[in-house]
This record gives sequence, C-alpha cells and structure tokens, in this order.
Amino acid sequence: MSAVLLPFDSAGRPDFAGLAAQIERVAAAGLTPAVNMDTGWVHRLDDAQRIEALETARRVRGGARFVAGAYVEEGTGPMGGRYRRAVEAIVTRGGTPILFPCTELQSATGSDVVALFREIAQAAPALLAFELGLDFVPFGRIFDADTIRGLLDIEGVVGLKHSSLRRDLEWERLELRDSRRPEFRIYTGNDLAIDMVMYGSDYLLGLSAFAPEAFARRDAFWRDGNARFFALNDLLQYLGAFAFRAPTPAYRHSAAQFLKVTGHLAHDGGPSDGPRRPESDAAVLADIARRLAALVE
Repeated sequence: MSAVLLPFDSAGRPDFAGLAAQIERVAAAGLTPAVNMDTGWVHRLDDAQRIEALETARRVRGGARFVAGAYVEEGTGPMGGRYRRAVEAIVTRGGTPILFPCTELQSATGSDVVALFREIAQAAPALLAFELGLDFVPFGRIFDADTIRGLLDIEGVVGLKHSSLRRDLEWERLELRDSRRPEFRIYTGNDLAIDMVMYGSDYLLGLSAFAPEAFARRDAFWRDGNARFFALNDLLQYLGAFAFRAPTPAYRHSAAQFLKVTGHLAHDGGPSDGPRRPESDAAVLADIARRLAALVE
C-alpha cells in the first residue's frame, strides 16, 4: 500500500485533480492507494476537503480497493461516535478505513483502545489499526504489547500500520502476529527501514508515493528471488533517509519536490505554513531519480 501525497497548487490550495492523477499512478504500479493519511495532509484539511479526497478515490478506483484514514481529531462529541461517522463515510464510498490516532485515543487505556476497535469493527467489513509515533504528529501513540494482543484477537481488525521508526518494536509485533494470528497483516510505516518486507511485514509507506513504479519493481525482485532487489532497495532507502530526516514532517515537501523534478507535479507546494525543505534538495532528489530510472529499466 502507498499513502498518496495530496498535491497543493501554487496558491496553497489542495489540488484534487492532482490527487486523482497520483492515485491512478499508484494503482497502475500495482499498489493499493491510501488517502487522508499523514502523507495526504489529513490534519490540515477541513471536513469537506477530506470528503472530497474520499470522493476522488472512489471515482478513480471505480470499485477497486483503496484505504482511507478515519481522522477525528477536530470533531465534536464522544470519540466512539466520531470514529463511527468517519468510518461510515469511508465504507459507503468503497474504502477500507484505518483509524488515524487522535488526542483522546493517545490517552486512553489499552483496554479502552481494544474496546473501541471492537466496537468500530462492527461497522466495517474490514478495519485497520494505526500506530503513529510522535515524530509525525503530537497526538501519536505506539501501543503496548497487551494492546497489540487485544487487537489481534478482534476478527474485524485485519491489519496494523506500525510507524514508530523502530525495527525492534516492529519485530515484536511480527512475532506476536506469527504466533497468534498468522493471516493478520503488519504494514510497516518505517520509511527509514523499508527492508522490513524481508522480515515478514507488508507496507503502507509515504515513501512509496515518491516512486511507486520503483517500489513495485523492488517487490517483484524480492518475490522472484532476484538479487537486483538489493541495489534497488538500497537506493530507495537512501531516498527515504534523505527525505525523512529531521524535521520528519517536512518529508511531504520532499515528496512534492521529487514528484516535481520527475515531471509528475507542476508545483512542489503545500499549505502556506507547512514545513519545507531547502530548494537545494531538488538537485539531490533529481540525482536519485536518475539513478532509480536506470535501475528499473
């Protein structure tokens, strides 16, 4: 899966036509697109814009699968009701919901988290959980082992995106998954360790939005036992280390810069006060893009 970047135009407005093009590109590469994620600036959109992102995904996908973040940080009323409404908006448009963290979820007990997921899972054919570290958002949360065990025991929760940027915690989740529920999916969100696919993780990455075709080729090399996997993975990881350096949230601008230098976006903008990288990054990204093109030929 790939978290699709929401482009912005030169005036700092969301570009939903550009979003449609990025969804199409990700899908054409064979990856499942995910909208209204951190990479999609979900926390900087209003309710109407989040719905427009869902409608864009619904229209482009035409009934094919997509994932969408259920974001409730700025809503009113009880947390459970806010999540139910967000999940309903996704499910009715054909998407698979992933529960984006919020401040109340951050402070909830582990048993309350499990109870919430058990309740919300009844409102969706399939539900994904999401651990997101504080490097990305101030209201992120990484669950403890008991909470992970509880989530694994909920039939309707079919996977977990883990974005701690720590291998050891992800390895713990893989071990729990393998011993408790082997069909459950662990989706790495570790853009600094994209080789977690070698250890049994799947992925839902923001980095794959930079170059979905290269990720698809890398995956095929790994599936087929082709040693070209390693050179391509190493270069993609170099891209990840460069783009996701501190401050981590500025990776979205890195993504826009990369998509601009590769001809997939006309502008590398974001919200007017969004974190930005120096313009000199574009030359480094262009060099990486040239090297990637040679490896995927």
